[in-house]
Amino acid sequence: MPTIFSHIAVPVAAKVAAGARIPASMLLLGMLASVLPDFDGIPRQFGIRLEGLWDHRGLTHSIGFALAIGCIGVGFARRWGIAWWKAWLWMFVCCFSHPLLDACTTGRYGVPLLWPFDGTRYLSPWQFILISPVRADSFFSARGLAVLRNEVFTVWLPLLGGALLVLLGRKMR
Repeated sequence: MPTIFSHIAVPVAAKVAAGARIPASMLLLGMLASVLPDFDGIPRQFGIRLEGLWDHRGLTHSIGFALAIGCIGVGFARRWGIAWWKAWLWMFVCCFSHPLLDACTTGRYGVPLLWPFDGTRYLSPWQFILISPVRADSFFSARGLAVLRNEVFTVWLPLLGGALLVLLGRKMR
């Protein structure tokens, strides 16, 4: 999986591309939605190993989960001053970006992207994001630094570069 820092790159880049139209609370909830799928890894931190779809990179890493998380946005649509479907779409995209990024890592387990429609675990044929160490002692090491460096070039720079191009294109109109 990418680090928590790179999962939030999608809502941050979307905010840059959209400019002032995304309020702070919308950005924060989008950032939470982008890392929420990894909450399924919390039991592992306490030595609890679950099976199948209940384990890490299980059902929370699927389109079904992202569809449900999108519904949270509907409750905030009025506060954000946008149509309900735009709020739903924001939360859905932020959440679903997580398993899409995970599918691009050098991990070997894949993600059930299409669950509940299909339980197959998918890995992208382009595995360009180094898998992140999970434990703190491993993360704060030379390997963790190498992962962060990799994510700057494979996630952050492309997303922010694209966001800046969109922003510039909108300003030039």
